[in-house]
Amino acid sequence: MFDISNTGQHFERQDREGARGRQWVVRYRMGARERTGPRERSGMGEFWPVPDVLAYLAGRWHATRSVRDLAGGGEGRFEGVTVFSPLAQGGLLSHESGTFTWRGTARPAERTLRFLPGDAPGTADVRFADGRPFHGLDLSGGRHVAEHPCAADLYRGEFTVRDADHWRTVWRVGGPAKDLLLTTDYERAGPPAARAPGP
Repeated sequence: MFDISNTGQHFERQDREGARGRQWVVRYRMGARERTGPRERSGMGEFWPVPDVLAYLAGRWHATRSVRDLAGGGEGRFEGVTVFSPLAQGGLLSHESGTFTWRGTARPAERTLRFLPGDAPGTADVRFADGRPFHGLDLSGGRHVAEHPCAADLYRGEFTVRDADHWRTVWRVGGPAKDLLLTTDYERAGPPAARAPGP
């Protein structure tokens, strides 16, 4: 293999016109939890706040990734599925599998990460399959920027949420021997997985 490294949730969205212009309210329920707030804006459009990142991610997603070698000019593409399944001790196991095509050659590809509950409510602590720390994740504003140093390289990722069923990651990987841009679009493929009870 080539390593390329509704849980009862409910969304309601309302647009409101007011003296300060168009705003929106999103209600996100999981059990008794509910949160409302304004949508963040950027030059590329609007972000969709996620009060509980683990509840949002749970389930099955179609994943499409473009990979560009900005130094050498090569381009590749990954198409597959990412499944976020519950861990018995809390959190989610993310398993990605599909086909990665690089310069006309296609091969199987997969990746596994652990999304554990973060220090703050609604956030996540993302770790590699072996438990090593990767980055934190807070999508309460609909957008998060993460950095991860790896030897001489630096991974910088931007996470953005468009709506209840679409989100994106953009990773820039720079170092002495590489300059890569990886853009992945996720689209919900089915109902979220059932969340397992805690220990």
